[in-house]
This record gives sequence, C-alpha cells and structure tokens, in this order.
Amino acid sequence: MPHVIVKLYAGQPDEKKAALAEALAQAVIAVLGSREGAVSVGIEDVAPADWAEAVYRPDIVDKAESLFRKPDYDPFKAR
Repeated sequence: MPHVIVKLYAGQPDEKKAALAEALAQAVIAVLGSREGAVSVGIEDVAPADWAEAVYRPDIVDKAESLFRKPDYDPFKAR
C-alpha cells in the first residue's frame, strides 16, 4: 500500500497537482507492481519562506539515510 507525499512550494494549480499525482501513481504501479487502487498520493503546499525549517531540515537533513535522491542545494548555507 504505497502512499507518496509530495511537498512543494505553494502556488501550483490543482490541475498540475492532479497530473503529478497521476504520474507518480503510475510510476509506483509500474516499478513496484502495486495494484492501482492501492496507491495514494498526497500533495502538501509549503510557503517558500517556510521551506528550510518545514521541509529541508526535518525531511532531508534529519532523514538523510532514507533519501534515494538528494538535492543539490542547502538553504542554510545560502544565508
């Protein structure tokens, strides 16, 4: 029962979010062999000003061992 959570800068229209959710679900189905009805996708909007503390620190820095694709930026070094 895969559940994918996407956090992104706020402001994307619902149509793009729906297209992204469908593309991610189809990728999960294709790669993992999941049943279509078993895959869910949630999308959370995050204000750009909140990104470093709401996403980067807890989901990237603090969970680095679980990342299979790491970003090439560090908002804390840019300060």
